[in-house]
Amino acid sequence: MRPSLLRRAVAEFVGTLFLLATVVGSGIMAEKLAAGNGALALLANTIATGAVLVALILTFGPISGAHLNPVVTLADAWQGGIAWRETPAYVAAQFAGAFAGVATAHLMFGLTLFTASTHVRSGHAQIFSEFIATFGLLSVIWGCARHRPTGVPFAVGAYITAAYWFTASTSFANPAVTLARSASNTFAGIRPADTAEFVIAQLAGAFAATLLFRWLAPAARAAAVD
Repeated sequence: MRPSLLRRAVAEFVGTLFLLATVVGSGIMAEKLAAGNGALALLANTIATGAVLVALILTFGPISGAHLNPVVTLADAWQGGIAWRETPAYVAAQFAGAFAGVATAHLMFGLTLFTASTHVRSGHAQIFSEFIATFGLLSVIWGCARHRPTGVPFAVGAYITAAYWFTASTSFANPAVTLARSASNTFAGIRPADTAEFVIAQLAGAFAATLLFRWLAPAARAAAVD
C-alpha cells in the first residue's frame, strides 16, 4: 500500500534537508581543511554529495520515490508517475527541506542561520552547464527507471559526482538546491541574482530529457525508484 501523501511529503522534506546539509556542510568542512586548495575542496564536496545521494535515495525511495528535486517531481507528474494534485506538497516539502538543510549546516558550523551568498555564478557558459547537468540527470533517472530501477540510487550518485567536474557550474541541477544555496555565503553558495537563470535552465533541461525519453523509452514512467 502506498504511503499517505503526508508521509511522502515528510520523506521529501527530510531527504532534501540531509542533501543540503551535506552539500553545504561538506563544502564548509572542505574549505576549512583544504588550506586554499580549491580542487581538493571541490573533490571532498563532490564525494560527500554523491555518497549521500545514494544513501538518501535508498532510504527514502521506497516511501516517496526520493525525488528531492522539483524538476524530477514535475517530470514524474507529466509522465503519470505522481498525480498533479500531489505535486505542490512534494515541491513545497523539497524547498522547505532545502532551506532547513542550509540552516542545519550553518548551525553545525556555528554560522549565521542564513546569509546571502556573494559567489558569482553567471554567464552563458554557466547557464548552458545547468541545462546540460539537468538534462543528464533526468536522462539517467528515466533510463534506469525503465530498464534497471534498482540501479537508480547508484547511477544518480555517480552522475552527480561526475557532473560536479564536467560542468562549469558544478551541476546544481535542482531548483530547490539552487535557491537554498543562495542563502549560504560559503563554498557551495550562489549569488541570489544568479538563481533565476539557473532555474530556467534546469526546467528546460528536465523538459528536454523527459521529451527525449518519451520517444526513446515510451514505457518509462515514474522517476527515481517508484
